[in-house]
Amino acid sequence: MKQSVYSALCTMYYMVTCIAKYIYSQTLTKCIGQIVTQLRHPFSCCVQAACSGQWRFWWLMLVVVCLVPSTASAQVSGGISGTLLDRSTRQPLPFANVLLLRLPDSTLAENTQTADNGTFALVSVPLGRYVLRAEALGYQTTRRSITLTATTPVLRLGEWLAAPMVVQLDGVVVQGEKAVLVEDLDKKIINVDKDLNSVGGTAADVLQKVPSVAVDENGQVSLRGNASVTLYLDGKPAPSSLRLDQLPASRLETIEVITNPGARYSAQGAGGIINLVQKKQLKDSWNGEAQVTAGTRNKYSASLNLGRKVGKFNFYSNVNGLNNEFRGSSALQQVATAEGRTTGTDQTGRAVRHQVNKALRLGVDYAWRPEQTLTLTAEFYKNDLHQTNHFTTQLTRDTDPTIILQNQNPEVDDLYTMRVGSNYRHTWAAYPGRELTASATYTLDGGTVTTEQRVLDGPASYTRQARRQFLDVTIHLPSAQIDYVHPLDDKRRWGAGVKTDVMVTPGTAEYTVQPVPGAEFIRQEANSYRYHYQQVIPQAYGSYQQKTDHWDYQVGLRAEFTGLQARVLPMGSTNQRIFNLFPSATVARTLPHHEQRLQLSYSRRLNRPNFLQIVALPIYTDARNYMVGNPTLRPEYVHVAELGHQVAWQHTTLNTTLFGRFANQAIQSLRTVDTLATRLSGQPDFITRTSYANLGRTASYGMEVSLTQPVTTWWKLIVNGSFYRNQVASYTGTGTRANFTGTAYLLNTFSPTKTLAVQLSGNYRAPLVVPQGRLLAVYGVDVALRQRLFHDRAALTLRVSDLFDTRRQYTRLAAADLTTNLQTKYETRVGYLGFTWFLGTSKPASSIDNQPKGDTGGFGG
Repeated sequence: MKQSVYSALCTMYYMVTCIAKYIYSQTLTKCIGQIVTQLRHPFSCCVQAACSGQWRFWWLMLVVVCLVPSTASAQVSGGISGTLLDRSTRQPLPFANVLLLRLPDSTLAENTQTADNGTFALVSVPLGRYVLRAEALGYQTTRRSITLTATTPVLRLGEWLAAPMVVQLDGVVVQGEKAVLVEDLDKKIINVDKDLNSVGGTAADVLQKVPSVAVDENGQVSLRGNASVTLYLDGKPAPSSLRLDQLPASRLETIEVITNPGARYSAQGAGGIINLVQKKQLKDSWNGEAQVTAGTRNKYSASLNLGRKVGKFNFYSNVNGLNNEFRGSSALQQVATAEGRTTGTDQTGRAVRHQVNKALRLGVDYAWRPEQTLTLTAEFYKNDLHQTNHFTTQLTRDTDPTIILQNQNPEVDDLYTMRVGSNYRHTWAAYPGRELTASATYTLDGGTVTTEQRVLDGPASYTRQARRQFLDVTIHLPSAQIDYVHPLDDKRRWGAGVKTDVMVTPGTAEYTVQPVPGAEFIRQEANSYRYHYQQVIPQAYGSYQQKTDHWDYQVGLRAEFTGLQARVLPMGSTNQRIFNLFPSATVARTLPHHEQRLQLSYSRRLNRPNFLQIVALPIYTDARNYMVGNPTLRPEYVHVAELGHQVAWQHTTLNTTLFGRFANQAIQSLRTVDTLATRLSGQPDFITRTSYANLGRTASYGMEVSLTQPVTTWWKLIVNGSFYRNQVASYTGTGTRANFTGTAYLLNTFSPTKTLAVQLSGNYRAPLVVPQGRLLAVYGVDVALRQRLFHDRAALTLRVSDLFDTRRQYTRLAAADLTTNLQTKYETRVGYLGFTWFLGTSKPASSIDNQPKGDTGGFGG
C-alpha cells in the first residue's frame, strides 16, 4: 500500500511538472520528452505503477492532454478583459452578459459572460473599432467605445463599474437587487440574504424553496426523490460531519443547486451537487454585518461577518453561534412475526433536542500581481447535541398479557471540524481566457457519540439493564486539485485537471451494560469493535468547448479510480478496487426571440457507499433497533439527461426542464426482523435490523417548471414545481414500486411601503414510494417581514415558520413479517425576531427584488 501511494505521488508530481512546463514553454513535445526521461530513472516504481491497471487513469489524463491541438498555431489578433463591479458597493457582478458590437453597423462580433468574481475575457478579436456593452440583472446597461490597433491589440479595462437600476414607483425611488431565486438551465441559485424566511433558520430551511428538493426532520436532503446529494462548501467537498439543519443561514451568501454537473466536478452524487457559498466581503475599507436572532421557546443565534480590503489584501471573517432547543413527539405502531410468534408494539414518545453550534472562519486574499491571487482560509466548527427521548411502550405477544414500559434514550454528540485550505489562481492578460488554478485542503473531523437505552419502569420480569454505546470518531480528509483552461481561439477552448481525495477513518465502538441502576457500566467484548476505513480516489478529466453564433457545445470525460479498505476487528475486512469513466456532454442553442435558450445535457454519475453503509459495524439507535453496514455493497451508477428551455421577456422569466434519471445497482436501505437477536434477548420485544443492498434499477423522470412574474408594482410572484414518476426496486429484489409525485413552492413578495418588505411562502411535497413502503405528504406555510431602520443602517425581521403547524413526517413500511407506521413531529411552528446592523457600506436588501432575465448561469455547470 505504501509503495502504491508513493507511486501515485510520483506520477502526480511529474504530471504537474508537465502541465507547468507546457504552460510556460508553449511546447508540448519538449514536455512529453521531459516526463518520459524523468520517469525512466531513477523512479522506475512510478513507471511500473502507471503501467498497472490501478493507475491507468494517469495515462488517460496524458492522452487527453496530448490529443488537444497544439497552441503554436493559435495566433491572437487582439483581446479585451476586465472586471465588472457594482458602482456603489464595488462587489463583482457574476453571470452578466458582455457583448462586443462592430462599428459602425453595431453587428454582434463576440459575446461572453462574467465569471463568479466578475471577470470576463474576449479572445482573438480582429483589430478594429467596437462598442463593448455589459448587461447585468438590476443594473443599467453600460457601454464603452473600444479600438484595437496593431500597436495596442490587447486592452485590459481593469475595473468596469455598473450603476444599479433605478425604478420609479409613484414618486418612490427603489434600487433594484438580485432575486431570491435565480433559475438557470443547469443550476438554481438562492440568494440567502434576500430570503426573509431564512432569518434565524438554517441552510435546510433555505433549500425548501428549490424545485424537486425535499428536506426531512433529520436534515437529510433529497433531489428528485434521490438522497445521494453531494455537499460542497465554497466549491470544495464539505466535511462529512456537515448537516444542513445545523448550518446557520446567516453564514451563507448563496446556495447553488447543480442538477447535472459537467466533467470538471466529481462524479460522486447521483442526485446532484449543492454548493454552499459562505459570505465574503469584497468592498474597500471595513464592511460587514452583525445579527442577533431570538426564537420562541429557547432559540438563539448570533453572527458577525467582517471584511476589510487594503491594497493587495482582502481580509474576511465569520463568527457564528447557535443555541436552539426543539421539542418533538412521535407515534409508532409495529407488528412483527419472529419464530412463529407475533409481537405488536404501540409506542408514543416525546423528545427534547438541545443543539449548540459555534463556528469561526478566517480568510485572506493576496493579489501580489493583477493576474495572480493566493487565498488562505482556516475554519473551525464545534457541534454539541444533547437529545433525550422518553417513550411509553406497550408490547403484546399473541395472547400474553400486555407489558407496559417506560423507556428513556439519551444521546450526546460532541463533534468538531477543523479545515485549512489554500487556492492559487493565475490568468494571463496577453491570453484572455487562459487560467490555471490549484487548491489544497485538509479537513479533520472528530469527536464522540454516546447513546443509551434505559428502562425506567416495567414489570419485575423485564430486564432493567441499561445499555450504552460509545463511538470515538476521527476522520482525516486531505485533498488536492489542479485545473487548467486554455483557449485555442475566440470560439474554442479546452480544459483539463487532476485531483486526489483521501479519507482515513480509525475509531472504536465500545458497548457496555449496567446490570442494575447505579452500578458501573461493564464493557461487553463481544459487541465492542475497533475499525479502520481508508479510501483513496485519484481523478482526472478533460473537456472541450466550442461556440458558434447561436450554438454552444461542450464535451468532457472524467476518469476516477476508487480504492478502499475497511477492517472491523474482530469481524474481518473488505477491499474494493474500481475504475470508471464518466462522459458528459451539453448542447445549447440561443433562440432569437424573447431571449430564449434551449439546452440538452447528459452525464454519467455514481453514488459510492459511505462509511456507515459499507462497514459491518452495528450501531444501536435504541434497545429494539440497530443499523449495520454491508461490506459487499457496490456503487450505484446513474445516467442523467435534461432538456431545458428558458425564455425571458420584460420582467418575466419562465424555465421548463424535462429530466430523466436512471440508476443501476441502486443502493437502498432495508429494515428486517433479526430473529437471532430477538431470541437471545429473552424478552417479548423483537429486534429490527437496518442494512443496505443493491436493489436493481430505479428511475425518475418528469418535468420542472419555474415562473417569475411581477403581478403589480408592489407584488412579485415566484412559482416553481415538479411533477415526475418515481420508480424503485421492491425490497424483495423482484418487481418495482412506482408512483407519480412532485413538489411545489410559492413565494409572494410584497412592498407595502418604501422600507417594508413582506414575504408569504408555502411548499408541498407529495407522497413518495420507497422499496419497503411510502413517505406521506409534507406541507407548510411561512410568513416574514423586514423593516429597514436608521437610513438603511439596520433592519428588523420578524418571521413565523410553519404558520399552521402542519409539517410532520409520516412513514409506512412493510416487509416480510414486519409492518411499521411511524409519525414524527418536531417543533416547526416557531417565531423569530432578528436585528441586523450593517457596517461600512453594507446595506440591507431593498423591498423590491429584480427578477432574473435571460441566461444567468455558466455554460455546462
